[in-house]
Amino acid sequence: MNINEIAQLAGVSRATVSRYLNDGYVSTEKREKIRAVIEQTGYQPSSQAQTLRTKKTKLIGIILPKINSETISRMAAGVSEVLNKKGYQIILANTDNSIQEELKYLSLFKDNQVDGIIFIATIFVKKHLQLLKELKVPIVILGQYLEGYSCVYQDDYHAAKDLTKILLKQSKNVGYIGVTLKDKAAGYSRKKGFEDAFKEEKRSPDPRYMKEATFQLKSGYEKAKELLEEFPEVDALFCATDNLAIGALIYLREQGRKVPGEIQVTGTGDIPMGQIVVPKLTTVHYYYKTSGKEAASMLVGLLESEEAIRKEIKMGYEIILRDTTKNE
Repeated sequence: MNINEIAQLAGVSRATVSRYLNDGYVSTEKREKIRAVIEQTGYQPSSQAQTLRTKKTKLIGIILPKINSETISRMAAGVSEVLNKKGYQIILANTDNSIQEELKYLSLFKDNQVDGIIFIATIFVKKHLQLLKELKVPIVILGQYLEGYSCVYQDDYHAAKDLTKILLKQSKNVGYIGVTLKDKAAGYSRKKGFEDAFKEEKRSPDPRYMKEATFQLKSGYEKAKELLEEFPEVDALFCATDNLAIGALIYLREQGRKVPGEIQVTGTGDIPMGQIVVPKLTTVHYYYKTSGKEAASMLVGLLESEEAIRKEIKMGYEIILRDTTKNE
């Protein structure tokens, strides 16, 4: 079965079938005739031939920092759901939090190896910005705000501020375990929200109570140990991620510290483990899968619309009060 036979069976010209297969204009009557023939015959157009005609691969490159991350996997699931429905295939590029790997995949994808890119980024360096300017395909940034680009990101600042205010209601010495400020979302924005919550309460955070960790659970354990051995008066811990908070909880349990009676703990991200640990973790729920869907829909819009309009979406959040805070 080929395009000429489809045209003959549908009673239309070969050119009309070609326009139909390439999403060109075809009247409703002829479109229905062609669709019926294709369904009856099971005809599948050659992907290689379509690529040559349209210069489109129907491939989307997704650059992500760590595929086994709970939050990243939720984003990727949302992206995949939308793109699959739209007939796109995805290429996952796992960088394992390596800037050099990110740059490598941006270079690989930038010259039409894919139709578009979704970049789940953490830290932008000068070389990133240079490569982004050289891109010949549309790109959507997911998980971070980057001026001048279409992006979908979380409201880390306000979420952190709201969560900190809960701790401040019944704690005098609130500590902070965060990540590098080079990460504008989990690092800079969450720390800024934490600090501004103090300002609104006419208080000042104690810089001695602030520690910088990596993203691993083990690092949360180590930084909680370091902080509380030096300053045992700390009676609350804001942790920039749930992994860090769970690590801190493990240390506190080993030390016999009562949570939340002696010390309150909060995380960020609402990963499943936070609902399993004892006590269950108070945290911020971000709509990660929905943000992935929004990013994919945004990219499809850039690919399929004649007018490429840059958009920005800041997602909402929900404070999840559980057992590690004094919820009165």
